[in-house]
Amino acid sequence: MMMKTLAIAAVLTCSGCASVMNETTHPMKVETKSATGELVTGAECTLTSDYGSISVRSGETARVRRSNQDLDILCKDPKNPDAVARAISRVNGGMWGNIIIGGGIGAIIDHSKGTGYTYPTWVQLVFGKTLVFDRSAEADGLPTVGTEAPASATKPDVVATTVKS
Repeated sequence: MMMKTLAIAAVLTCSGCASVMNETTHPMKVETKSATGELVTGAECTLTSDYGSISVRSGETARVRRSNQDLDILCKDPKNPDAVARAISRVNGGMWGNIIIGGGIGAIIDHSKGTGYTYPTWVQLVFGKTLVFDRSAEADGLPTVGTEAPASATKPDVVATTVKS
């Protein structure tokens, strides 16, 4: 009986582990580089997810809302073509704790609130390029390496239609 009570207490304690362990936001440093690799500070960047958009200047750190959806980033500078990126949302340790320990309810809560997910913490967009940043490639103390994205990866699908009059 005592073991059963302890097991139930452990599951209830860990339900919503990521919600308890992680805030709904986390820091993301956003930097921009020219095509020649020089850092460009002060570009106006917009970070957009299913929770809305926030603005930050390149070189600063933003508090981004955790989500199970990817984060789109657009940076503009009058001297450069736009820098475009997508930050991939990945499951974090709190969500894995729910799954392993058996807190199915907690995993559902963390998924729906977004607290079970994290974006890369440091990205460097390049003007004139479209990049994808994946936290699985993150290394401590270094910006996450971006990979060039196919044109369709960060642009909405457009369907042409003909209207008859």
